[in-house]
Amino acid sequence: MKKPIETQLFDLKPIDTHQTGLPAAWLQLGVFSLGLAGLFAVLLVLSRMPGSESLFPWVDFFRTALVVHVDQSVLIWFLAMAGVVWSLVIPASSRLLMLQRLAFGLALAGTLGVALSAFIGDGAPLMNNYVPVLQRAFFFYSLGIFGVGILLQSSVAFITTAPVIKHRRSTHLPALAALTIAFAVMVSMAALLTAWLQMPPGVEGQGYYEYLFWGAGHTLQFAYTQLLLLAWLLLALHSGVVVPANPRWIAWLLLLGVIPVLLTPLIYLLYDTLTIESRTAFIRMMQFGGGIAAIPIGLLIVLGLLKAGKADEIGRPLRRSLWMSLLLFFSGGFIALLISGVNTIIPAHYHGSIVGVTLALMGLAYLLLPRLGYAPVRGRLADLQPWIYGLGQLLHIGGLAVSGAMGIQRKTAGAAQGLDSLAAKTAMGVMGLGGLLAVIGGILFVWIMLRAFMKGRQH
Repeated sequence: MKKPIETQLFDLKPIDTHQTGLPAAWLQLGVFSLGLAGLFAVLLVLSRMPGSESLFPWVDFFRTALVVHVDQSVLIWFLAMAGVVWSLVIPASSRLLMLQRLAFGLALAGTLGVALSAFIGDGAPLMNNYVPVLQRAFFFYSLGIFGVGILLQSSVAFITTAPVIKHRRSTHLPALAALTIAFAVMVSMAALLTAWLQMPPGVEGQGYYEYLFWGAGHTLQFAYTQLLLLAWLLLALHSGVVVPANPRWIAWLLLLGVIPVLLTPLIYLLYDTLTIESRTAFIRMMQFGGGIAAIPIGLLIVLGLLKAGKADEIGRPLRRSLWMSLLLFFSGGFIALLISGVNTIIPAHYHGSIVGVTLALMGLAYLLLPRLGYAPVRGRLADLQPWIYGLGQLLHIGGLAVSGAMGIQRKTAGAAQGLDSLAAKTAMGVMGLGGLLAVIGGILFVWIMLRAFMKGRQH
């Protein structure tokens, strides 16, 4: 008979009241970044209204706001939540605490700077993959400061957690997951530096940043996936789901999930950054390596969910976040198999996978609130939020996927989309309706979290 995951081997270590400051700060930073992303989503809408040029005198403010929205809602939100996990598993130490405070301060300054950069300077926005940029010095300084903060926090986590994992023989799964996330982030940073050093003179504009972030962006997806798996397992455990697996199996799967990252330096050694071979190698690395751990762990959790009884009041938001995260992440993975050409199937794929991670992290945020001294989320609003956000995103990616199958090209708008048939207009209408529901769900999450923060800690 399969042995269920043992709580004492898997649960987060007990958190002393005086040690909750940094994890809570990182959590607040993550929610703050999502709030900023929502604000810029509103500005996106306003910038397309007639007469908006009087409100936004900047050239192409729509794309400027879109750059900041994407960076805040993906890069900064995900890595801030990684900061929460790292700060929870790093052993207590006054010297390390000072380094962690420095890391958080840099990350906070960078987050604010990226948001303010939309209004400072006049460099053009570039919608390159993974980390879209504003060609403004203030933006790059801010992004760099945030990156240094994340690198410092991940390095402290890696250095201090590795001996713990070795001593415990990899049985403390949150610490092991945190270690793999930190490893992937550090390799991604090294990939970014390598690409910058390899970049020949004369490469400019969007092509420069596309090549610069290509390898680092692909590598960073493995950090996001490891963070997702930790969130899934914690949400399952704390919502009354028994995962039918031995803890050591899960530990080996988590280690297996980060193994493809070892190919990143090899790719840079074998191929120059600007070659098609390098780009293809990173695509294949993610294509064949991205699901190594996610598929079996996801299936095990689904089996546990199907056998689980009803969750209690506090467990319901966690359970629903888990269900919707699984649905979206694997929907995004399935849609990836349908990609052919440059159409809206591509954004349908990555929106599904990315939002799958976001929903898992929303559930993790709910889970962590009472552990950090805040009141647990409960009630109708918390129960509905994962459904609204998740169903909205399912409609969103479904409309994009169907539109792409009809030949609608990505990164087009208005008449350029070629919405000549009723079916194409209907599909894009469904996409728009889903996007609206998702925005409402995102606002609800930020409001629920802000309300918990404003009430203060209970102890």
